[in-house]
Amino acid sequence: MIGKLTGTVDAIGDDELVLDVGGVGYLVTAGTRTLARLEPGTRTVLHIETYVREDIFRLYGFLADSERAWFVRLQSVQGVGAKHALAMLDAIEPGDLESAAALGDASTFARAKGVGPKLAQRIAAELKDKAPPAGRRLAGQTLSAALGQKGATASPGAPAEPASAPNAAREGAISALINLGYPESQARQAAASASRALGADADEAALIRTALKELAR
Repeated sequence: MIGKLTGTVDAIGDDELVLDVGGVGYLVTAGTRTLARLEPGTRTVLHIETYVREDIFRLYGFLADSERAWFVRLQSVQGVGAKHALAMLDAIEPGDLESAAALGDASTFARAKGVGPKLAQRIAAELKDKAPPAGRRLAGQTLSAALGQKGATASPGAPAEPASAPNAAREGAISALINLGYPESQARQAAASASRALGADADEAALIRTALKELAR
């Protein structure tokens, strides 16, 4: 199976691209958000989810492993296929997906094209008590953190971009709440609620204070 491809973007279509890796062109299906961030002739790293069926062999590519992990997690819900999962990743950032799942917020999932109210409710209900997908791990950390969240047009040997500060602050707050004795599911819900209330620039300390107020209600 193929898990990652590093190469030069050769061509871009409506829902796919050709990535040249050592002279071999890989046809990779991708969402519109991913395709919009790529240009022919640029080098990039794509995190790959390989689908093999009786009559289908398809590669799905993502610029961050967190997106790939959510692509898989969303399809664990009955009635959600690859098309739905890509549509949700086009409309919703992974961090917002995590918040929506923790809060059981169906309206966020319903923002995606082709996801109606009933399916959105099912997604919210089935993901509410699940921890967010961790992604693939390398040397004790997720690949998305090791290789950077953006991943596009990176030159070989370039330093990896760190995980985004808002996600780091929220994960730190969640860890602190768990250390205080709160169950992980409650900690994630409270942190997600605090993040929405305070905005993306909130630091870890502020998230913890607001989350504790939420848990004390």
